[in-house]
Amino acid sequence: MPSLKLFFCLMCLFTGEKAKERNVNFLSSPQAGKYLAVNVGDNVTLQCSNEDNDSAWLFWYKNILGEKPKLISSFYMYDLNIFITFYNEFRENKRFKLESKEGKNDLHILHLNVSDSATYYCASSYTFVLSFAEGIILSVRDSDSNVPALVHQSVSGSIQLGGSVTLNCTVQTGTCDGQHSVYWFKDSGEARPGLIYTHGDRNDQCERKPDTQTHTCVYNLPLQSLNASHAGTYYCAVASCGHIVFGNGTELDLKYQDSHLVNVLRSALLFTSLLSVLLAFLVCKVMNKHLWGNKH
Repeated sequence: MPSLKLFFCLMCLFTGEKAKERNVNFLSSPQAGKYLAVNVGDNVTLQCSNEDNDSAWLFWYKNILGEKPKLISSFYMYDLNIFITFYNEFRENKRFKLESKEGKNDLHILHLNVSDSATYYCASSYTFVLSFAEGIILSVRDSDSNVPALVHQSVSGSIQLGGSVTLNCTVQTGTCDGQHSVYWFKDSGEARPGLIYTHGDRNDQCERKPDTQTHTCVYNLPLQSLNASHAGTYYCAVASCGHIVFGNGTELDLKYQDSHLVNVLRSALLFTSLLSVLLAFLVCKVMNKHLWGNKH
């Protein structure tokens, strides 16, 4: 009996590990880790493919900064029968549609609203293992309405490796009541944009203009001892009155610039090389002269 129990445990462990191995990589999307900026009224399709496993449950989640993720939909196909379910407020929302078939689970959002701005995740569940693909950041902008905040960022530039820089984010809030939160994201182009810093609900860095309800707030992100990992585009985002507004981004390009020490070492190396060549020439000349003298 102990041997049977051990065999059963090992089989469960092996099956679970194989399930994890299969489940990690089969989700894919050409938009994963991307930042999509669209306008109000547009339509968008968030893509998610499932090519390696046609027996898994597939889900879509919506995550707004500062809130818990919300389940949008689930999809399952069994024996050519397709089962699609929408949840929460998306159950009666005809703007959200799924295009689901074997190997495909795309989410269509029609007639976009500003409230659709969020990070969307495609997830899968197989043998009790839940895996998420990289999120798709969707920013919906409305140029015709009163935006709760305007975001201006410092210009892009090249910075010396090992140096320091302070990125600026100027936020002009509107007449909307309540506090706002400021977030900094970094997009390196190799992975999805990641949250690196938040100022939280702080308005102590703001000044109110006379005779208006407009606030001007300045937020700084100091970066020191810069190295190659700091390169990328930094986005300042403001969450205010149920909306999220992104800045245009500040691109940080790190370039290697010669320092005084490097110049000194380079000069010393050049001098040493020239001295070695000169000494070799003199040694050859002396040896030739010595050999010539022995012959005569």
